Amino acid sequence: MSVTIITKNEAARLEAALASVAWADEIVVVDAGSTDATADIARRATGRVFVEGWPGFPQQKNRAADLATHDWILSIDADERVSPALAAEIRALLAGGPAARGYRIPRVTRAFGRELRATDWYPDWQLRLYDRRSGRWDETRTVHESVRVDGDVAKLRGELLHDGYRDLSEHLQKIDRYTTLAADAGAARGRDASLLQIAVHPPLAFLRNYILRRGFTAGAAGFVVSAMNSWYVFLKLAKLWERRRRPIA
Repeated sequence: MSVTIITKNEAARLEAALASVAWADEIVVVDAGSTDATADIARRATGRVFVEGWPGFPQQKNRAADLATHDWILSIDADERVSPALAAEIRALLAGGPAARGYRIPRVTRAFGRELRATDWYPDWQLRLYDRRSGRWDETRTVHESVRVDGDVAKLRGELLHDGYRDLSEHLQKIDRYTTLAADAGAARGRDASLLQIAVHPPLAFLRNYILRRGFTAGAAGFVVSAMNSWYVFLKLAKLWERRRRPIA
């Protein structure tokens, strides 16, 4: 099995990700021209480090899979770590012969000093283990990219650990970038957002996160995350509304 990681200026977090997959048969890192020590850290862990241009998230992840030696791919991000339980589960699965062509993994995010197992952040299923002969990253999606698998998909129990955000400022910056990508993609497909959607969907998102997804059980952290997820929905819709009303240049 090959582990693939794409990077750009991830020196602060990459080492932990690499250490968590040191058991893998191969680690492939595709770096998008980092200006910090990311590439050097990667080279200390693996000889399979490639510096490439930046074509986009799914394209870069497909490039990493194409460079891998093995057909079974475990794709992780530089801010993620494979838990010991997940590592043992994957090794046992591959040793016995996988029945499915892809596997979804529950991801738990650490923020505000704790692991959050509530809100839309958990279990945050991610299809990250797959046979590249049957699956590829969907290059039509510019945000929240995912693997499309031609075949059965099953679930694993071990968790992928996500060190998502250093602080609220970083979280807000990521929300701004991702909602811009989402709005651009929606506008390109001819979608629009109404005043009713902008007014109603964000508070509904908060209620879903805080009540239905039990954010209230995580104390103040659950409340803040629920509010931030609601803000994401608001910005995505407001930016889509704005883009549909820009004057044509």
